[in-house]
Amino acid sequence: MNIVQQLSDNTVFVWVIMPLLIFLSRVCDVTLGTIRIIFISRGNKMLAPIFGFIEVSIWVLAMSQIVQNLDNPIYFLAYGLGFSLGCFVGMVIEEKLAMGYLIVRIFLVNEDSELREQLYSAGFGVTTMDAHGMNGNVKIVFTVIKRKDLKRATDIIESCQSNAFYSIEDAKSVKQGVFSKDTRSFPAFTKKKHYRRVGK
Repeated sequence: MNIVQQLSDNTVFVWVIMPLLIFLSRVCDVTLGTIRIIFISRGNKMLAPIFGFIEVSIWVLAMSQIVQNLDNPIYFLAYGLGFSLGCFVGMVIEEKLAMGYLIVRIFLVNEDSELREQLYSAGFGVTTMDAHGMNGNVKIVFTVIKRKDLKRATDIIESCQSNAFYSIEDAKSVKQGVFSKDTRSFPAFTKKKHYRRVGK
């Protein structure tokens, strides 16, 4: 009797080890797939194909075991649970990596020069334009930031305008521009005085 046959006849291997391997392989390949899709949306032409190759290789290995053991419901359960957890893990990793850029639009009913000054002071480029909304004239403040700076930018906005309406969306690619170069960890800003310049 060869090793493969011995493993196939082993109850622990069939009902514990193999389902666990299928589960882990699904977690890995779906995690890679989630990150790959994010790389594609960011226009990364180098890493996306590499992640895709690894992802599909793991997927083929997992599916080969499922197909060979269609009568084992534990394999299907492991496959489904691995897929679900892989989606979650992929999103968590992407959030931690904080790759790419974001466009932040801030809609102001009243002019707020302090908000612009604090964004400037933090190293963010700011563009302001006049617009007209349902309730009258408004100011729209645009800034393009690195994803890792989102918390710092929103802290500034909310400290200057606690009821400000703003929207955030992904920027696929950015060329030139003004970006914050300070990568230190900043505490949450809760009061405007944290932003005031000395001597004003």
